[in-house]
Amino acid sequence: MPTPKSSEKLWTRYDALRVALAGLGPILQGSILHRRLKRPLPSLKGKERAYGPYYQWTQKRKGKTVNVNLSRSRAAAVSKAIQENRRLERLLSKMRLLSLQIVESTTPDVSRRSARRV
Repeated sequence: MPTPKSSEKLWTRYDALRVALAGLGPILQGSILHRRLKRPLPSLKGKERAYGPYYQWTQKRKGKTVNVNLSRSRAAAVSKAIQENRRLERLLSKMRLLSLQIVESTTPDVSRRSARRV
């Protein structure tokens, strides 16, 4: 069983993650797609015209994939919120691992029984 000193270190690390969690901004799931389209010019053979950029946010709503067209400024805000969501997931993963270590270090395990003789 780990020492109380190591348990304190785990709690200190956990509290630091809790503070980081409180500092998160808005969170959104999904991904942003930046698209540029090229279309042939009917009047000039072999020439194309570029359109865009277009921004699309892909996400899941009620189990279905939904695409939303965004303006450049909204795409930047949604992209930042998606990054915050990824940061949240990393923090939660670390917190879960630390929680397991804290529980294991602060509570006794099942004691083994001796084998029965028949």
